[in-house]
Amino acid sequence: MTTDTTGTVARHGEPRRGGPADSPFVRACRREPGPHTPVWFMRQAGRSLPEYREIRANVPMLESCRRPDLVAEITLQPVRRHGVDAAILFSDIVVPVAAAGVDLDIVPGTGPVVAEPVRTADDVERIRPIGRDDVSYVDEAVRLLVAELGDIPLIGFAGAPFTLASYLVEGGPSRTHAKTKALMYGEPELWHALCARLAEVTLSFLRVQVDAGVSAVQLFDSWAGALSEADYRRYVLPHSTAVLSGLADAGVPRIHFGVGTGELLGAMGEAGADVVGVDWRTPLDVATRRIGPDKAVQGNLDPCVLLAPWPVVETEVRRILDQGRAVPGHVFNLGHGVLPETDPDVLTRVVALVHELSARPVE
Repeated sequence: MTTDTTGTVARHGEPRRGGPADSPFVRACRREPGPHTPVWFMRQAGRSLPEYREIRANVPMLESCRRPDLVAEITLQPVRRHGVDAAILFSDIVVPVAAAGVDLDIVPGTGPVVAEPVRTADDVERIRPIGRDDVSYVDEAVRLLVAELGDIPLIGFAGAPFTLASYLVEGGPSRTHAKTKALMYGEPELWHALCARLAEVTLSFLRVQVDAGVSAVQLFDSWAGALSEADYRRYVLPHSTAVLSGLADAGVPRIHFGVGTGELLGAMGEAGADVVGVDWRTPLDVATRRIGPDKAVQGNLDPCVLLAPWPVVETEVRRILDQGRAVPGHVFNLGHGVLPETDPDVLTRVVALVHELSARPVE
């Protein structure tokens, strides 16, 4: 790992000062002014980087998430290459449920596959609570990264109860979430018991990361956009709120993100996050009106734009920054994760452009 003499990851030869809590990223999350709009990318540590593909060769996904040295190296790769304003822990949303005793694997080209999908109350009971010892490799990886990153903040993350429940009920990825909704509508008591158990596991997983030193956390509800607002409020919101409110005393910003959630943004803003992520479908100024002025927003460049010629990318970056100036706090990001075919050099140019266009004096 390449560091400068202060122990901070080298960034254009100049280490940051003031600590992660004073970083542009954390300032924006708290709706405080900073020297520029901070930028990081979901899935920035991943398949778009040749160094990632090299280090992950022949290493299964779950194994890579359980090796602290590998987690640390992969997490640092985009910080070194792109100069982003935050690192995000390399992991997977199913890591805590695997630690809780669920028999699953992450199959290349498919995603998480569950050996015995959840169907009964007994299945729910087999999902046991977790503690630090169950995910000690995550604790160790975070501590390694915090020491290495210095003033650059590290974002911890977890999957939200609905998205985790969808994988467990479907047995794997689904386009329709038909089995999930059938259980949700047909057996609401079982559904709420499952989500309550997953909320407990998720909160414990995030607590481990906070206690180890992350500067912020993000709760991913990737599949919540499959629901109506009424169903979201009834079947999902109480459980996401349990996770986010459970971190109210943690002292770190909480980010909540989902895909296809334009009609749910108001409800998601009520779940207890400090920052609401917005996908590419909803303009940031419109999103803020739905979420409310007491939340920062994160987003929301369409990941596919990064595959277009540079003038198109630049135009879209400028548009999003213009919209972001109308919101109380803006973290520049994509509207979903970096696509594997993205040219890493384009990501680096986007970071530099965001910093250049948003630079401002700070007293």
